[in-house]
Amino acid sequence: MDVLTEALAWLNDPLNWTGRRGVLELTAAHLRLSALAVLLAAAVALPAGVWLGHRRRGGAVTVVLANTSRALPTFALLTIFASTGLFGATATVLAVAVFAVPPILGNTFTGLMEVDADVRDAARGMGMSGGRSLAAVELPLALPLIGAGLRTATTQVLATVPLAALVGGTSLGSIIVEGMALQRYGQVVAGAVLVAALCLLVEGVLAVVQHVLTPAPMRTPRRTGARRPSRDPDATGTGGPAPTTRAPVGDPAREPAPRRAVTGS
Repeated sequence: MDVLTEALAWLNDPLNWTGRRGVLELTAAHLRLSALAVLLAAAVALPAGVWLGHRRRGGAVTVVLANTSRALPTFALLTIFASTGLFGATATVLAVAVFAVPPILGNTFTGLMEVDADVRDAARGMGMSGGRSLAAVELPLALPLIGAGLRTATTQVLATVPLAALVGGTSLGSIIVEGMALQRYGQVVAGAVLVAALCLLVEGVLAVVQHVLTPAPMRTPRRTGARRPSRDPDATGTGGPAPTTRAPVGDPAREPAPRRAVTGS
């Protein structure tokens, strides 16, 4: 409880939010590094995923590249870059961008691969070229999966950028590293809470943006309750038996004609 109390006291201190290396300044630096890393990863992964998915080839290569880059620890990449003389923002952006490539590449490739072949053939039958079919038909259909890949990559980057503080970078991770160095564990918890809150906030904003940009026919339909059967006995639906029509009593059209008696000659 002492650590949580210290964390709340640190978050409630206005001096920790403003000024140099305050929460607001560190949050801006955190978002700037994350945006650069995602843009760099998207510049590499989106064209590669679109090209491979449109050609419907290279699925095994895509999976191998995605799994290999996921297996690379970001901290190890930061250490390697630091040993070569890259520190701060440059090393962080490069290392985190490598970590952001797999979800963007994999989702882009999968989204284009899942476009129905009949839809592609119909576009070609209408006289569309390969590039026009890709831009007007395939990419809009693959947009939900591509957007999900970008959201996943952005959230992962936001959660990984705090490692920048270990190589001289500036981010919300600076609060955590400083608290560990000074053995102020309440400050460490406060920094972790800020990083988690930022990730959740950006994830929510991106979810809304994706929903707005996705065409209405591509959105997930809302579940509606099953229609209750009608209990009206006069209805012709499934709620009851269809009414039967009976001939009125005494109708001459329905009664048989009387037979004539046959007499001998």
